This record gives sequence, structure tokens and C-alpha cells, in this order.
Amino acid sequence: MLESINMVESNWHSLPPDEVLKKLDTASSGLSRVEAKKRLEQYGPNALAEKPGKPLWLVFLSQFANPLVYVLFAAAAISIFTGHGVDTLTIFGVLLVNAVIGYIQETRAEKAMAALKEMTAPQANVRRDGRLHVIPARELVPGDIIILAAGDRVPADARLMQVNGLESNESALTGESETVKKSLPPLSADATLGDRTNLIFQGTSVTKGQGEAVVVATGMATELGRIAGSLEEIPQERTPLQKNIARLSTTLVIILLGVCALILAAGLIRGLGLTDMVLFAVAAAVSAIPEGLPAVVTVVLAIGMRIMANRHAIIRRLVAVETLGSATVICSDKTGTLTINQMTLRKLFLDGRSLEVTGEGYRPEGEFKEGRRTVEIAKDEALIKILRVGVLANDASITTGAECCEIFGDPTEAALLVAAAKAGITKNELEKSEPRLDELPFSSELQYMAALNAGADNHRTVNLKGAAEKVLDMCKLIWRDGKAVKLDAAARNQVTQEIESMAASGLRVLALASAELDNSGADFGGLSFEDGLVFIGLVGIADPPRPEARDAVALAKGAGIRVIMITGDHVSTAKAIAKQVGIDGEQALTGAELSAMDEADFTRSVEKISVYARIEPLQKLRIVKTLKSRGEVVAVTGDGVNDAPALKAADIGVAMGKSGTDVAREAADMVLTDDNFTSVVAAVEEGRGIFNRLRSVFYYLLASNIGELLALAAAIAIIGEAPLLAVQILWVNVVTDATLTVPLALEPRRGDELDGPPRSPDVGLLYPGMAWRIGYTAAIMGTAVFGIFWWGLQHETIEQARTLAFCTIVSFELFKGFVARTDDKPVLRIGLFSNRWFLLALGIAVLLQLAAVYLPFMQAAFHTAPPSLTDWLIILGAGLSIFVIEELRKQFFPDLFSKGKWRKGS
Repeated sequence: MLESINMVESNWHSLPPDEVLKKLDTASSGLSRVEAKKRLEQYGPNALAEKPGKPLWLVFLSQFANPLVYVLFAAAAISIFTGHGVDTLTIFGVLLVNAVIGYIQETRAEKAMAALKEMTAPQANVRRDGRLHVIPARELVPGDIIILAAGDRVPADARLMQVNGLESNESALTGESETVKKSLPPLSADATLGDRTNLIFQGTSVTKGQGEAVVVATGMATELGRIAGSLEEIPQERTPLQKNIARLSTTLVIILLGVCALILAAGLIRGLGLTDMVLFAVAAAVSAIPEGLPAVVTVVLAIGMRIMANRHAIIRRLVAVETLGSATVICSDKTGTLTINQMTLRKLFLDGRSLEVTGEGYRPEGEFKEGRRTVEIAKDEALIKILRVGVLANDASITTGAECCEIFGDPTEAALLVAAAKAGITKNELEKSEPRLDELPFSSELQYMAALNAGADNHRTVNLKGAAEKVLDMCKLIWRDGKAVKLDAAARNQVTQEIESMAASGLRVLALASAELDNSGADFGGLSFEDGLVFIGLVGIADPPRPEARDAVALAKGAGIRVIMITGDHVSTAKAIAKQVGIDGEQALTGAELSAMDEADFTRSVEKISVYARIEPLQKLRIVKTLKSRGEVVAVTGDGVNDAPALKAADIGVAMGKSGTDVAREAADMVLTDDNFTSVVAAVEEGRGIFNRLRSVFYYLLASNIGELLALAAAIAIIGEAPLLAVQILWVNVVTDATLTVPLALEPRRGDELDGPPRSPDVGLLYPGMAWRIGYTAAIMGTAVFGIFWWGLQHETIEQARTLAFCTIVSFELFKGFVARTDDKPVLRIGLFSNRWFLLALGIAVLLQLAAVYLPFMQAAFHTAPPSLTDWLIILGAGLSIFVIEELRKQFFPDLFSKGKWRKGS
């Protein structure tokens, strides 16, 4: 069995690759699955040790760590010394119920966050049993062979075995901002961490090239693990929404405590007992202050994130949830986001003629047709040549046969392999006769990739593919009639016209070229091949729009959100796809045209342009910054390393989960598990829904609490009697506030979330229209409770009158729960029974209140008397009144309280 591994002591950087493999008891074909499983059991998962979560008992006790709870304990102590034993037990009972509810909410939120963390776990490309697999990075073990490419987040510490222009960003470990060019030769045993250029480290990112490496350390044995072990966990920062709520809550606490102090003063002036009034004022303060709101917000956001995950959008940062509802612009990639990213080679241009290719997807079945004639492949030298170049200048692979057809690598490259396979040309067989010696990886600067392959008689060939215009400009020769001839103006014009024609048809166009060399060079170092480069032909690859993309774009437009396409493809291709999905592409702008514009001109033009083509990464960043400077809230999609700056600069960075690189995902706020534009719009819809639910909770808590205070203040000031006892006030807090708030926050989407304009980030939970709505509904409630209590005193005992007021407040708040579910649509229209969680909570609240007035021991605790039938008619009629008034208001004046709901001044 492999002995324990220690990164520093083993000095992997000082050993040659073959010795590293021997010491790790592995081979270039990788470990077997059986051996990998054994090592996983021995070394454990490839994950950093996490600080243990709070014990459940501590979570429960933390529910009592609240200044208001301390006040309640003081109130209980006063009750004991003044002989109010039943009140003391009741207060402790209320505290216990509140703690249980808080405990359930907190543990539920933790479970939701843990599930999301599992969903965003990184993956690794690994070779096992001689085949490539994609596995969770936590399953890597020492001895695994990993495959690395530009954009990957390195999953473990590893010794490089092969490199091809590989560079990495190691600033997270070394603090060095410059990328590190990687190599293979052994280094001195005392080389510092920053000088170990033949190693790749967990947590760093590959910025250029490709490579293979053998894993030498995982988890806490990595350099990153060693650093993590010396650091304490960084506390989670509150989101802007949570900070906004905290500030608003502080303001409310000050105001409401002031009102409670006035109630205390009024009671004392009216001659009520000091002890009773202190208990009463404390209970009123606890009931009035929405102390549970921050906890409810956390639970709602966590649950909302899980709902989004079910709709293929994983939220990596809570701030994205609140920002989504404000998005005014979505800057979307084309490939794989608006299109299906299942590339199929449709058209070839070679030897001055065009060929059509039949067949769908990645199954190598189809024909090559020239007009109606099926091409005889064996007799078509030009066709075989262009297909061979497409295979040799290719880093993808496909599986065929029983497991057909799975691709590994770039979908565009896979389309070339599939087309060649239709002609009986396979990559494995071709590379046996013409093995690759070196490669120039594709980069946005080069706009092409080239492979150097060995040929017969000590010859070498360069096989190249890339952007059509770029490759055409590089070539001085063209393949015609079985030989290389001069690329004259007429031939160049013909190729240019074909590029335009293919692109206008919505095809992605690549050019292929090759050069024959008679030297024996084994790599591209110092090699000049441009003078001998022969233009072989063009390939047109189709990536049709997603069927649902057009509807999603229409939904976004209906929601006041502008959709912009930003792509590196040809402008004609971009226009064609934009037209198919419903984006206005008439005034498309190319990267070259953008470069020629100064900032002032572009700032004026940015509002009119919805399609950008041939755009480079820094230009994408410029577009995002310019849109933001004009006050737009911008969401940006991206998948590559070069998209990371734009994703970071955007208000909402959206990375692709399937095709995206690790670097892009780390820079983003949200990751799409299906790479689908529809999921972006769905996430915006869900984000708006979450914010609407939070507003419903906020309205319910404030309207209910202020209504209670108005009733209490009016009764004490005018009548000189408290309509509720302290324990009754605390009970109301449990029966209504604690029971209904979370179910209210789980209100189903109504389907109209995308009907209104985007919300301004400046407009929080409380807006002017809501303030007016809170005021008038609280006034109705306060007036009604005061009036009913006054009537009860005239006709019944004080205990019966208080029971009447007690039940009336609960009745108001239960009916107000229905009212709070929507602010502009009648509840009867959205479905009285559509929120089953709310109905369940409502049933529990009703049973609790009935127990408080009918069970003997509860009657003793809460000083209640059984209401008569007349009492119940008054109680239910009062509560029903607020429901009827609000339903009529929503039916005939739905926009009465909408001022300031979305944007200031709206």
C-alpha cells in the first residue's frame, strides 16, 4: 500500500516525472477505479477541513441571546416578586415556544445552505483505467492523473507530467500577480514555493495552455490546506438587504419603544399599578418590535436559493437574490446560452465548391452532398484533406460504438471529429500515423490553434484552424485541384463571399489551413511556418437557437429588461441568431468598430446597440462598465477565463455550470446548471418573487404590531384600562407573528412577477405606498379593537371584555394574513387555498387561540373567559372587515398604494 504523503518532505519538484509515477505507484494511464477507492478510504476526501458547526443545543440556547428576551426575563422576575406566579410561567412558556420556532428556522436555513454548497462543488478531469472521466474534485486521490486546460481551477497539488504552453495564476499562494510559466525538468530540493514551476497547486487557476499532472497531495496536505489550517473561519458578511433591515429595525425599535414609554406614562397618570404597567409596557414592546424579521429574511433567502437551484440557477452569493429583481439589462453569450451548444458541421467550402453535410448531433452518421449528388469520399482528395486537418488540429475526443456518443472537450472541435468520423477518419488512427509533437493553444490574441505533427520521411506538418478572416489573412497559398497555388485576389474574394454567406445563414465559420515542413524540429520553438501556410477551406457549423430562447427573451422584454447579445462570432452569424430569438440586431457593433469609438460616442450609442460581434474580453468589460455608468443594473453571462473580469464587474455575474470554466464560476454570483438563457430569466422571476414575499412579511408584521399599539394606547389614554394583559400580548406574538411569517414568505409565485418594471436598488422593503397601506390598515384595526373593548366594558365583565379584545386582535391578524399575501390582486383571484403552508399555520393558530379561551388551565394562565355566540360574531365580523375592505380596494383601486414601489417617483 502507498505510504503516507507529505508535500514538503517528499520534495516532488526535485524528482523526474517517471520517478514520481513510480513512487506514487501509478502510471500515465491513471489509477484503476478499485485502487482509487482504496486510496480515498486511506487519505479521505480531497476537501479542506471545516470548522464544526454549532452544536444543536447551543443553537437552541442562542435563541435566548436577544436583548428583548433579557427584558422578558426581567419581567418574569418582577412577576415572581409580586406574586404573579401564573404570569411568570406563561412568560417562560412563551419564551420557550419562540425559542423552538427560532431553532427550527435556523437549522432549516443551515440545511438549505449545506445543500447549495454541495451543488456548487468543483469537478476535475481525471484519467482512470486509461479513460477520461469527470468526477467531483473531492474524490481525487494521490496518484490520480488529472487533465488541465485554460480556465480550470486546479483541484489538488500535482506534479506536472506534460505541459503545452501551460501558465497559472498563483497569486492566492505566493502573492505574485504575474502568471507562472510551467515546465517539466526537476528542480533543486530547496526551491521555494514560488519557484516550483513543475508543480501545480490546489486553488490556483490555469490561465493558458494545457497539461497533465499526477496528484501528489489532497485536502489538508496541500499547500492551500496548510494555509487554511492556520486560519480561523472568516465570519459571513451580512448582505445589503440584511443591513437595510437591521437599520430599519433599529429605527422602528426606537419609535415603538417610545410609544410603549408613552403608554406606560399614560397608565401611571390614569392611576394603574406600577408593576402591572411595567409588565404591560414590556409585553407591548416585545409584541410591537418585529425582532424575528432578520431571522425570517435569512430563512426566506435560503429557501429561495433552493427554489432557484431547482430552476437550474445556483446562487453563490445571497446578494444576487436581492439584486436579481432590479436587473434592467442582461448581457448574454450566444453559444450554449441562447443556442443549444450541440454543434454540427453543416457546410464545407473547399476546392472552390460547397458541400452539404447531413446528420444530427454527435452521432457519426451522415453523408456529404454536392447539390443532389452524394460525394464519393475515397475519390475526393480535397474533402479528405480538410477533414484530416480538422482532426489533427483538435483537442476534443468522442466515444463511439456501444457508448456512442459522448464528447470530451470543446463542442465545436467535437463537430469536426464527428464529420471526419462520417468519412471513416478517426482521431486515434490518424494520430498513430501522424503523432502530435507540439501545439500552439488557441488564445484570444492568436485567434487560432495549431498542431505540429510528424509525417513520413522526416517531414513535419502544421495543421491549423481558427477565425476565418484571421486564417485567410495568414495564407498566401490555397489548395486547388490537388495542389497548392497562389491565393490571388479573385480566390480571396470568393472565400470572403463564402464566409459572409455562411455567417448570414447563422453558421459558425472556421477556416482550416496546413503547411508542409521539411525540417526535423520537434516543437514550435523558433519555427516559421506562415510563408508555407496553405488555405484548405471553410467549415460552417450550426448551433441552432434553443427552442425556448425566443419566449424567454420576450418575457424579459415584457419585464422591462433589455437583452443584449455579446459574442466572439462573426457579425452576420450574430445578427442571424439575434433575429431568430427576438433580439434587435439591426444596429450590431463589431469589436473593431467599438475600438474606434471614444468613450463619449460609445456612451451615447450603448442604449441603441443590442448585438455585439467579434468582441474581445476587455471590450465586454467596457460594455458592462458603460451600461452601469448609465444607471443600468447589469447581469452578464460568461463561461471562459476571459469572461471573469466582466462577470466580476457586473451587478450579477452569471457563469455556465456545464461548459463554464472554474475561474468563471468563481467570479460569478450565480451559476446555471443547464447553461440556458431561459434559466437567467427564471432566476430574475424568482428573485422578484422572493422580494415580493419579504415585502408581504414586512407589511404583515408592521401593520399588525402598529395596530396593536394603537388599540393599547387609545384604551389606556381614553378609558384608563388596559385591553390586554401582558401575558395575552405575548401570546398574540406567538399565535400570529411567529406562526404565520415564514408560511407567508413561502407564498407561491403568482406568474405576474415579470409584468412590472425592474425595481430600483434604492427602493427597499418599505416604500411610500406601503407606508400608507400599513397606516390605514393599522388604523382600522386599532380603532375596531378599541371600540369593541369599550363596548365589552359596557355590557360584560372586565375579564370578558379583555377576552373579547384579545380574540379580536388575533382575528384581525389572521384575516390580515390573507390580506398580506398580495398587495394589488384580490386573494380570491390568486386562490384562497393556493398556499398550503399558510393554511396549515392558520389552522394551528386557530387551535392555539381556541385552547387559550376554552381549556381551563389556559384560561387560568391567560385570564380569559369563554366568548358567547354574540362575542364570536363580533370577533369574526371585525377581522373579516379588513379582509373585505382590502379585497374591494384591490379589485377597484389596485394601484392606490403602488407609488414608489419600483423606482423613486413612480
